Amino acid sequence: MNTMHRHNSWIAAIGALFAMAYPLAGAAAEDGRFEKLSVYLERNVQDGDAEIRFDVTGATDGLAALKVLAPGERTVIVLRTPDSKLGVRSLTLESPEPDDDKIVRADFPAGAYRFEGTTTKGEHLRGEAQLSHVFPEPAAFEYPRPDQKDVPATALTLRWSVPKGIEACAIVIEQTGSAYEIRALLPGSARSFTAPEGFLRAGKAYKFAIGTVAKDGNRSFIEAAFTTARAR
Repeated sequence: MNTMHRHNSWIAAIGALFAMAYPLAGAAAEDGRFEKLSVYLERNVQDGDAEIRFDVTGATDGLAALKVLAPGERTVIVLRTPDSKLGVRSLTLESPEPDDDKIVRADFPAGAYRFEGTTTKGEHLRGEAQLSHVFPEPAAFEYPRPDQKDVPATALTLRWSVPKGIEACAIVIEQTGSAYEIRALLPGSARSFTAPEGFLRAGKAYKFAIGTVAKDGNRSFIEAAFTTARAR
């Protein structure tokens, strides 16, 4: 996507954080063999593109093999670590991000996705996660407004509104052109976030993104830029 997804290293990182920090309905592991499974859709509302994401955490031992079957028994993921003694315990996989989310939905139909894994010690893991094609309604910025300038760099509280029924809000604040960023997952009832003192610098450009997260894990992001006031 233009900013959030085409240059998506920052948003991809919080995707993993959200999946780890906030287990969602529809992502529960079957019979406890996998520690965590989830499959969900994520879209950038302004750019109109979307992707599918798979988050998998195995058992105590690493995975030597993983296969994921879509509805209709179509294999969509096959991974192996044949020369590793440790294997991979946790992983996040995401698709490309076409500008038309219909392409993603056609390739990954809604329904039950079956996960089959084998650990490095030969244990077989099985689980299932549900994929929905329904995106949550996005949030709306209240302050700062998109492209607002001369925003105070101290004691800044960002505010937004969200539709009813949202499970969580994903917040990202990034200083453009630097590694400085804030990632937070907040309850769906949250409507504001105060930037920690010292994070924002005077006269700098920032990106601010809000993602609404549904109970099924699907999420809709909006993003905007703002510029802090110069030091006087």
